[in-house]
Amino acid sequence: MKFLIDNVWLIAIALISGGALLWPSFQRRGKTVSTLQATQLINQGKAVIVDVRDPAAFNAGHLRDAKNIPGKELSNRIGELDKFKSKTAIIVCQSGAQAAKAAAQLKKAGFAEAVSLDGGIAAWQAQGLPLTK
Repeated sequence: MKFLIDNVWLIAIALISGGALLWPSFQRRGKTVSTLQATQLINQGKAVIVDVRDPAAFNAGHLRDAKNIPGKELSNRIGELDKFKSKTAIIVCQSGAQAAKAAAQLKKAGFAEAVSLDGGIAAWQAQGLPLTK
């Protein structure tokens, strides 16, 4: 007990820093897929890729056969994806942050499954996976 009292500040700092490290994992909402899982879904033809980045970023490099619908326009253009509702929608953005919100919109619109690519295009490139222009 004396140890806890003598080192209360060190213990508090350790708990706060541990919480700060875990905080991003608690903030993630929705289902995500890894680059490996996404690649498998794409190769099996079970997925449609929706890139929610702006057109300039999309034109700089995107996943093969991806549909570009910027996140701001998704609610107005969601009808363009109706024919893909039976497939898994893989939502892609630069880092994975915006994709979760878009995946929730697609799920609400009736998609069988809408997931975000964990880490986004940045993770895709870090794995050395190909992009098309």
